[in-house]
Amino acid sequence: MIIDLPSTTTSQINSRLVRLRDEGGATTLGRVLTLVIVTEDGQRTDAAIDAANDASREHPCRVIVVARGARQAAPRLDAQIRVGGDAGASEVVVLRLYGELAKEGASCVMPLLLPDTPVVAWWPFDAPVSPSKDPIGQLAQRRITDAAAEKNPIKALETRRAHYAPGDTDLAWTRLTLWRAMLASSLDLPPYEKVQEAEVTGESDSPSTDLLAAWLSDRLKVPAKRFKATSGEGIVEVRLVRASGDVDLHRPDGRVGTLSQPGQPERRVALQRRSVRDCLAEELRRLDPDEVYAAALKSLSKVSKGRAHAPKADEPAAEAPQNGEAAPVAKKSKAKASS
Repeated sequence: MIIDLPSTTTSQINSRLVRLRDEGGATTLGRVLTLVIVTEDGQRTDAAIDAANDASREHPCRVIVVARGARQAAPRLDAQIRVGGDAGASEVVVLRLYGELAKEGASCVMPLLLPDTPVVAWWPFDAPVSPSKDPIGQLAQRRITDAAAEKNPIKALETRRAHYAPGDTDLAWTRLTLWRAMLASSLDLPPYEKVQEAEVTGESDSPSTDLLAAWLSDRLKVPAKRFKATSGEGIVEVRLVRASGDVDLHRPDGRVGTLSQPGQPERRVALQRRSVRDCLAEELRRLDPDEVYAAALKSLSKVSKGRAHAPKADEPAAEAPQNGEAAPVAKKSKAKASS
């Protein structure tokens, strides 16, 4: 059910929410957090809401969308309440702010926060330079950004590093979960030798590729190189150099990877590129600072750049992505979208 409240106030929105709960028998006791989505008003707003709705099935919450409209318009607040099938396992409040009110998102959000529950802020597209100092970011325990959805993903990642504060995280990091798990498990197999060097190959505008190289450098205490791939999507290959032979995880098509290492049969592993809704659901599972992400950010400066890597001679060029393939909320290059 979708209820429109044009030219309204936060007091009227709260009153309508209370009436809806009384009529439907729902209470706030089932909500575990408040998720605040900050974006510009437009077509991409609904895509961000859809991702939050899917994530809310694992984390029932109140979703407050701050959709900033035209600054030249007269100050006005148009609201929309979505409950039931239109809101997943959450209740969605969309605040469309116009004129000078577009600068007062935090003031409009505060009366609608659930009492005694954590607050998570998410910028699905363009994020402030320092999320922790943003008025809405100051209300939140966790602040989620997405460098891959910005115009210059690599520059955005450097900005995250320069302005990191405990509680910050980025979906470019969350997209690495499967890669990190697979690489860590590969080192649990013999021979148990020290890794001498790490090499990560991916598209030039993939921030996840840089983060993965930085994470390997930090955890393994070895030099790491970042190469530009000439084909493939997102992260294409990771090579861990050891004395007896390299550990090589190669994924040319964005779907299935091949793990090769000495003394072990070659294995095909699932490395599907992750959707925004999956990454968001994972980030909502923790509300404490992510120290591993912070350490990886600090190690970005240790990663050296190498020349472009050509694909292996016996492998076909990566196929074009099919319709319906997982992609980010923002319609950017797929290198930026997933890892």
